[in-house]
Amino acid sequence: MTEDALADFPFRHSLHDRLGNHRSDADFVVARWADPGSRVLVLRGTDLAVTDDGARLAWIPPGQAPPGERLLLGGTGGSTHFAVLARGHDESRVEFDDIEVSVGTGDASRALHFAPLRQLAQLLPDVDASYAVHATSLAMWHQRHPRCSICGANTELVGAGDSRRCAECGTSHFPRTDPAVIMTVVDDAGRVLLGHNVAREDGWYSTLAGFVDPGETPEDAVAREVFEEVGVRVDRVTYLGSQPWPFPSSLMLGFEAHASSIAIEVDGLEITAARWFTRDELRAAVESSEVGLPTTVSIAGALITHWYGEDLPTNVLQT
Repeated sequence: MTEDALADFPFRHSLHDRLGNHRSDADFVVARWADPGSRVLVLRGTDLAVTDDGARLAWIPPGQAPPGERLLLGGTGGSTHFAVLARGHDESRVEFDDIEVSVGTGDASRALHFAPLRQLAQLLPDVDASYAVHATSLAMWHQRHPRCSICGANTELVGAGDSRRCAECGTSHFPRTDPAVIMTVVDDAGRVLLGHNVAREDGWYSTLAGFVDPGETPEDAVAREVFEEVGVRVDRVTYLGSQPWPFPSSLMLGFEAHASSIAIEVDGLEITAARWFTRDELRAAVESSEVGLPTTVSIAGALITHWYGEDLPTNVLQT
């Protein structure tokens, strides 16, 4: 495990052994599935099975798992952990301890409660969170790749869930991760530049972000995205940390960038407003409910906290 410059946030570290050298070992996978000491996490779509209090993942023995595609997640504490992507089911959505969950009605997992990863992120113990983000990422990819991108035929799961193979042309397909940069921009006076994204409600400000283009380094992507979105030039880019973000398949690479210009010109498409804040100005704006900030679920909150130098003031503005 390596450390970075940021305070803790969900999915920061992978804490389970992914057993990558066993994914193509069919005998190992079969033997571990037959072991009653192994544990299985059921997913409905990308919702995860959780305990009644919604605070932990609900792990069950393989013998209790419903039909579905099986994924080898890895191991901890001498136990092998799998995920099962439950097959077609009926479900209804209900509120459960402030978490929206889906309750199945049509298979062996009907007694389980389910919740999406985004709502569980700050509740789960670290090891559960490590498995949860892995399982969600794989589930999202498998759902989006039922057919071959070469010939259009159906694909089938192989390699204990780490790939799919085309039944017609034999092409193997592997999960992809899209690199994205996310950054605080700081000027010579120590102010931070935050923007309002069109997808958020009025008053919400956060870090700037964008995907890395083909053939582009993350550092160049930071400079390009900042200029495209708010018209500010940056000349120094420092890496601070990363976060897997499976919505659907991103790896967020966190940076702090130094501004070499300060005039703001928003693009009006993704960013509709942007402001420079001193620490006192940001605190006052948040405490007066003029401004809302991202929570520590995402690396955005950790990046702003790193600049701020202490815990951020509590948001008053409601979503």
